[in-house]
Amino acid sequence: MPKEFEIVREYETEARPEEVWEAVTTGSAGWLWPQEFEPRKGGAASFGGTITAWDPPHHLIARSEGLGADGNQTFNQLEHVIEEREGGGAWVRYVHSGVFVDDWDNQYDGASKHTDFYLHTLRQYLTHFTGRPAAFATVNGPAASTAPDALEVVARALGVPDDAVEGATVRVELPGAGPVEAVVDYRNRYFVGLRTDEAMYRIFGRNHFGAPVGVSVHDFAPGADGERAGERWQTWLAGVFA
Repeated sequence: MPKEFEIVREYETEARPEEVWEAVTTGSAGWLWPQEFEPRKGGAASFGGTITAWDPPHHLIARSEGLGADGNQTFNQLEHVIEEREGGGAWVRYVHSGVFVDDWDNQYDGASKHTDFYLHTLRQYLTHFTGRPAAFATVNGPAASTAPDALEVVARALGVPDDAVEGATVRVELPGAGPVEAVVDYRNRYFVGLRTDEAMYRIFGRNHFGAPVGVSVHDFAPGADGERAGERWQTWLAGVFA
């Protein structure tokens, strides 16, 4: 049965409001996925959405509406409120609201946990890579990666020790990048985040929500090729779960 939801997060960053705004509106390939916004109220947004608030660098709302399979009205809305923080930096309020049509509890749980990971990645981008263009890739593992331990299987295959905690530096073998030192910038039973000097690798344990494991790459190296990176990771994941 369709039911509305709202996910609210507030966070602070050392980045200026203008840098946060640029990351959200023009630099999203560096931390989320590439998005496009027509820079005006009433302009077009990604996924067929419409911009209902456009006040750089303080307020952005993008909203999409439609009909679900059952004919009921649905919507999905993302809002960013960005304010200058006393002493420098910015304070941000993020609100994701909409309607989940089926399996509300599981979808809300998954969206809530993904939100924390995405916003963490945004803050990593603002701290380490802000303003740098990114080559983006995202792939999903095969059906076998829906297994309960699939995220752990991927982490071990990369060379991330089971006892490596957030903040640890590890030696990993990344598809297309070879052996490299990486910081474990995020880790829990649902997600693993790895950061090198030139890229961020996000590993999504969507197996916990009934879907395959996913990997996103945000590569800031000169000449990085997102399409090629995606091909390498897809092949690698297939091999891991063969």
